[in-house]
Amino acid sequence: MAKGKDVRVRVILECNSCVRNGINININKESRGISRYITQKNRHNTPSRLELRKFCPHCYKHTIHGEIKK
Repeated sequence: MAKGKDVRVRVILECNSCVRNGINININKESRGISRYITQKNRHNTPSRLELRKFCPHCYKHTIHGEIKK
């Protein structure tokens, strides 16, 4: 099977609140980065972007993590 035709693909989930609050440009001194998770999804069952509620160690709470482009 060709590499681009795989049903299960790896996706990167990134914390939406860290990106929205501008933590990546060090405005908030308490947080030091952006939370990212790597997972897999079935391309046929979920063709849209994946959003999961995961724990963000930089925000110290559970937040929505959305799929980003590689």
